[in-house]
Amino acid sequence: MTTKPLGGKAYGHISHLPGSRLGPGDHHCHEGQARIATQKARDRHDLVIVQEKVDGSCCAVAKLDGCILPLTRAGYLATTSRLEQHVLFFGWVMEREPLFRELLDEGERIVGEWLAQAHGTRYALPHEPFVAFDIFRDGKRVLYTELTDRLSGHLPLAQLLHSGGPLPIELALAKIDRTVHGAIDEPEGAVWRVERQGQVDFLTKYVRPEKADGCYLPELSGGEAVWNWRPKQRVGG
Repeated sequence: MTTKPLGGKAYGHISHLPGSRLGPGDHHCHEGQARIATQKARDRHDLVIVQEKVDGSCCAVAKLDGCILPLTRAGYLATTSRLEQHVLFFGWVMEREPLFRELLDEGERIVGEWLAQAHGTRYALPHEPFVAFDIFRDGKRVLYTELTDRLSGHLPLAQLLHSGGPLPIELALAKIDRTVHGAIDEPEGAVWRVERQGQVDFLTKYVRPEKADGCYLPELSGGEAVWNWRPKQRVGG
C-alpha cells in the first residue's frame, strides 16, 4: 500500500489576498493579514518578504532516517505518481543525492516548485528546474535568512521582490523580472511571507485573476505535454 513517509502532506495551501484568483478549495486570508502584508504593519516587529510565485508542481525533498526522499506535495514518494513529471523529479533528486544530504539535517525538508512541465506558465529556464522557497524543521518554516544562507549557490530560489514593510499587490507584480526564471508567459503572481520576532507568522499570495490554471497540461488542453526541461539523453553505456 502507498504510504506517506512524513505521515501527511509535504506542503499545505496558502490563503489568497483580496482580488486573487481562487481555485477549487482555495480561500482568502483574514482581512487583518491582508492589511499587514500589503498596507500597514502592526509594529516594527513585522518583516514582510515578497517573492515571485512560480508556476509548476509543488514538490519536496526530505531527509528521513538518513534517506533522501523526493516527495509530491501530497506527501507520497514521487515514484508512485502516475505523472511523468514526478518520476523525472525523483530521478533529478537522486542524481543530486549527495547535495541534498549536505543541505538537509535529519527530519528536515526543502520545498519548492518543480518546473519541468509547463502548467499555466511556460519557462525558458536559465537554471535548474527546481526552485526552492521553504525549508521545514520540526514542522515549522525556517526564517528567510536561514533559507537563503543554506540554499543560495546550491539551488535556485524564488525571486526576491521585496523585504521590509508592507508591499501593495500592484507594486509587487511590477517588481517581477521575467528573466530571473525565464517566464515566457505572464508570471503567475507573488507570495507574501510575514515574519515576526524570530518566527514565520503567516504566508499569503496573489494569483492574477486572468490566469488559466493548467492550460498547458494535456488533461486540460487535450494536446501534447509542454516541457520546460527534460533530462539530457545519455549516449553509450
